[in-house]
Amino acid sequence: MTPDTANRIDDQVVLVTGASRGIGQATAAWLKALGGDVFGTATSQGGADRISQDLGDGRGLVLDVTDADAIQNTIRTINERAGAVTVLVNNAAITRDQLLMRLKDEDWDAVMNTNLRGLMQVTRACLRGMLKARAGRVVNVSSVVGYSGNPGQSNYAAAKAGVAGFTRSLAHEVGSRGITANVVAPGFIDTDMTRELDEGQRQRLTDGIPLGRLGTVEDVAAAIGFLAGPAGSYLTGQTLHVNGGMYMT
Repeated sequence: MTPDTANRIDDQVVLVTGASRGIGQATAAWLKALGGDVFGTATSQGGADRISQDLGDGRGLVLDVTDADAIQNTIRTINERAGAVTVLVNNAAITRDQLLMRLKDEDWDAVMNTNLRGLMQVTRACLRGMLKARAGRVVNVSSVVGYSGNPGQSNYAAAKAGVAGFTRSLAHEVGSRGITANVVAPGFIDTDMTRELDEGQRQRLTDGIPLGRLGTVEDVAAAIGFLAGPAGSYLTGQTLHVNGGMYMT
């Protein structure tokens, strides 16, 4: 699968959070191939260095999305180097899985702070430039779990469901300024996490997917690229499910 060059985003400044591996890494590469000037973030210097290897020219930045001051500094750095962010992909997320009766408050808070509050803070920091330009794309990465639920993931599911509500509200607020806000909700994707499952576990996952396979990170990146480019200009407040049919709306 290769990017649709008819849906190019030339001259757009792009920020992808959580871009050192998996979906974020694939998305950053995809948007770069579409012509975007792409920056990516990771929580460690090692992760940022990997992003820079992929994107070149020090495009990898260290960022903890729960740190409001760090977010402002990151956006300021991008503004100084390339201009205002006009395409934002909020992908950074964590899990702290546990059955609710055993779930610690700090694990609930950690997931909410990263997956929902952090997403809000990064979006808010980027909006000023988009509003001034009267153009922009916000694509928030949710999860099938936010719609179907999953045992042991009440915190993660709640945060990812919150992403959808946040995005719809944002779409109402900024649509008149030429800014779209949408959600991509991946299903089970072939990443480092799913590769750790044994063969039996992977088979049980694929048995529940009508298309009979796990998704690829490129499947998700292609959906994000569609929404980020001209082809997605009349879509806002929508959720694009990329799950092989395991959850249907």
